[in-house]
Amino acid sequence: MRTGRPSDTALHPEFLPGRQGASLVAAPLLALRDVDVRFGAVQALRQVTLDIRAGERVALVGANGSGKSTLLRLLHGLVPASAGTVRLPGATARQAMLFQRPHMLRASAQTNVALALWLRGTRWAQARADALQALQRVGLESLAGRNARTLSGGQQQRLAMARAWALQPDMLVLDEPTASLDPTAKREVETLVADFAAQPGMTLVFSSHNLGQVKRLASRVLYLEQGRLLADLPVHDFFHGPLPEEARLFLKGELS
Repeated sequence: MRTGRPSDTALHPEFLPGRQGASLVAAPLLALRDVDVRFGAVQALRQVTLDIRAGERVALVGANGSGKSTLLRLLHGLVPASAGTVRLPGATARQAMLFQRPHMLRASAQTNVALALWLRGTRWAQARADALQALQRVGLESLAGRNARTLSGGQQQRLAMARAWALQPDMLVLDEPTASLDPTAKREVETLVADFAAQPGMTLVFSSHNLGQVKRLASRVLYLEQGRLLADLPVHDFFHGPLPEEARLFLKGELS
């Protein structure tokens, strides 16, 4: 990745957030204004301004270290802003976040799902019943009693999807959910993500290096480099319209 200040072309207003017609339609579900995130001496995000509305399908793209994971964690409330203004969904909104390698408890697949529901206040018997229904939703009901840590990578990611689905979230946040999976498992997980995203009112925010996946799942693309948000465009415009030089080189696989 190149160092130094992004070019003036990259900062042209037509590529920045808030310039799309849809941004004037409804109040945002999430709003960031001039947000920085620092981890000690490392500045992971720089002056990020961003609105996300309910029902959007937003993909984050950029090279490793561009700030995608930090932005996802900020939107999920896992890391605080060092500067700027952040408005996240209220206490009544439900979010679920899936990581590239989901954490599995040393317990059955059913218990991994049921515990999440129990912690939300569901009675244990009902939580187990709801957990089994969630496992059926992702095709893992036959493995309900299997230790979750013995499942394959694709099965664990589907289990994580079941855990998220059981919570009935309004917003699903995914950090490269298929990056470490084989092609068959990738298709299975992507199909589940698409099904979940199709539910009325569901907001999807995800990062991916798979540009085909971005085309299939997203309606909007955010391009980050060195912690800066350099482009915020509808998915068709991102792949077929003018772009900042950095984003253009990234799409061509030539970003140094």
